[in-house]
Amino acid sequence: MRRLLILSLLTVAATSVAAVVALSDPAPTPRLAGDLAAARTATAKYATDLGRARRDGYRILTRMIPGLGSDYLNRSVKGFDIRKPPILVYVQRGGQRQLGALEWVFLQRPATPPIKGARYGSFGAACHYVDGTLVFTDSENRCGATSPVSGARFNFWHGPLVTLHVWLWYPNPAGLFAAMNPLVTPFNDY
Repeated sequence: MRRLLILSLLTVAATSVAAVVALSDPAPTPRLAGDLAAARTATAKYATDLGRARRDGYRILTRMIPGLGSDYLNRSVKGFDIRKPPILVYVQRGGQRQLGALEWVFLQRPATPPIKGARYGSFGAACHYVDGTLVFTDSENRCGATSPVSGARFNFWHGPLVTLHVWLWYPNPAGLFAAMNPLVTPFNDY
């Protein structure tokens, strides 16, 4: 029964993504459609299996960010590859987590978008801690050895970033490349 439910959810997600792309973004080109299909195929193993993502090197980066989800970063992933995003964004409902978006970050906006039609967001300079808590600050010198929220140890700091989200696994009426997703709002308290 669980397997049937998962397959049904994946089918609905695939249909929803196609509908969202059709309604909120310019019509996809054959190349964009092929790129998105390659990304879905490569990340399908993570769609409902955060444990698999963890085994493959993805670690908590941020706890639930309202309107977005929780980010999991694989620090060994470098550069841009549509099939291997450095960040997986999960939405949590109760005890279940579902992959919602793929994310890439850049130090500056790329001169040529790596994906046709891409739109960018931003993420401020921040101290990150090993449990996913973060503190926005403009200098690594201002990062405490432990999180003021949870007491978790310091992980790393980064300056301001340009973000690129692709809502490939969760419908987003704001668009395939939107930084935030209004449909995630009901899950903000998880």
